[in-house]
Amino acid sequence: MAALNFFGRLFVSCQGVGTWLTPRLAMHCIGAGVRSVVVSRHAVKARVPSSGAKSFTESASGLAAGPRAELRVRRLEAESAGIVVFGINRPQSKNAISKNLVEMMSKAIEEIKCDKNVRTVILRSEVPGIFCAALKRGECTGQETEVEEGRCACVCNLPMPTIAVLDGAALGGGLEMALACDIRVAATSAKMGLVETKLAIIPGAGGTQRLPRTIGVSLAKELIFSGRVLDGTEAKVIGLVNHVVGQNEAGDAAYHRALSLAREFIPQGPIAVRLAKLAINQGIEVDLKTGLAIEEACYAQVIPTKDRIEGLNAFKEKRLPRYTGE
Repeated sequence: MAALNFFGRLFVSCQGVGTWLTPRLAMHCIGAGVRSVVVSRHAVKARVPSSGAKSFTESASGLAAGPRAELRVRRLEAESAGIVVFGINRPQSKNAISKNLVEMMSKAIEEIKCDKNVRTVILRSEVPGIFCAALKRGECTGQETEVEEGRCACVCNLPMPTIAVLDGAALGGGLEMALACDIRVAATSAKMGLVETKLAIIPGAGGTQRLPRTIGVSLAKELIFSGRVLDGTEAKVIGLVNHVVGQNEAGDAAYHRALSLAREFIPQGPIAVRLAKLAINQGIEVDLKTGLAIEEACYAQVIPTKDRIEGLNAFKEKRLPRYTGE
């Protein structure tokens, strides 16, 4: 069966395994049940925009136009070209997750996930003092609540790096959304915690799974059992956030640190970065032998790229590479 991977390259798959896998790796991955993760999720199901599709700027402006938009999507320019910022903007409800916000975020993600020019996505709050709260329970009930809140973690499906900016409080579902991102940057004044047990429920949008994978099982149990709230400094000590900075008067110190970090990713080969993320994310879920097979399969994907040749030529000519994502 012919299919397109998320870089727009044609490959042939049979029973969910692409031909870029050697026979040995293919059989190993089939035996380990990896095929649906490595291929189906990130390749067969990926959508490649047609040449007649709207540009991201046009689509995003339609999604998040006006000061009252619950999600503002911006493509940065100049030295920050390649960075897209998702800004949550629900001041009336302290950025509580709503069905509309989830739908807007899902649409925005669809717009950018196959765009090779997008190098990093930053998720932040447009409301001072708050990152994101749990889903607004009055808008959804029962299974619908669980489904909608779980969908807020869809940022984890983006193939490019994602950074969560915690300049304010991230409690319950808000922290779960941040945990779905690759990297978290927080201000010292930020407050975060999975506090659901205080309400006689448990984290339901990935918290019980992503927190232990981030900080370790025993410590995650302690935090969830107690519903403890940490500040940015405490979160950095236990590895919950990657970076912590002192808050500034504008209340956006973590955002500026995240921008600086995202700019470090821009010069790197975009295909290599995406495949490195894929190899890490899928490899950490399996045994080492299978993980190494996944890494080898991802490595095989970068070999035929124009970016790899450009990197070699730039090194020989002692100049900066000009990567195009091809």
